[in-house]
Amino acid sequence: MKVILFGATGMVGQGVLRECQNSMEVTDILTVGRTAVETKSQKVRNLVHADLWNYSAIERELSGFDACFFCLGTTAAGKSESEYQHITYGLTLAAATTLSRLNPQMTFVYVSGEGADSTEKGNVMWARVRGATENALLSLPFKGAYVFRPGIIQPLHGIESKTKAYRLFYCLAKPVLPLMRSLFPNAISTTEQIGKAMIQVAKSGAERRVLKPRDFEKLYTQH
Repeated sequence: MKVILFGATGMVGQGVLRECQNSMEVTDILTVGRTAVETKSQKVRNLVHADLWNYSAIERELSGFDACFFCLGTTAAGKSESEYQHITYGLTLAAATTLSRLNPQMTFVYVSGEGADSTEKGNVMWARVRGATENALLSLPFKGAYVFRPGIIQPLHGIESKTKAYRLFYCLAKPVLPLMRSLFPNAISTTEQIGKAMIQVAKSGAERRVLKPRDFEKLYTQH
């Protein structure tokens, strides 16, 4: 399986990259972003691209893939709705529409967030934008398109968030996260679970198109 990975330097993306590198089913990994990832894996090829809203110059590099794992995102804190929409909706759909045209047999997996508003009419700005992004993605002509809505994510294997506030939270919560995950399996998942669940979805699909932590756990055990 040949996969494209967006957001490989973020916390979730690092976890997905690790699982793809370790998977016998993934043969090639193309990371797309403004910076390259450091890895010794022969599976990985970096494609550094500055304008993530326009892929016309690199379309030749983006065809022939079986799956895309889209882990690129940003916090809504400090952003207006138009700014957040430009990044969350605009950037995501720019990549997805290009890939759906070049790879109609592709499975596209998008990392959203718990609380995303599929009605697009709620009072919470980030949730409306995320919901609109999900809806637009699910309407594209991919072989399969799926939305992952994680809640709290426990980073494993030395992976860290690039956001200072998140790093502090995970540092303080680290001793209790395993217990919390056993008590609240539908609220907490790990970077390893998410990565393996994505590979399983790309391989075999899933019962639902919008998936949550309990679904990740089930897919993880199937991988």
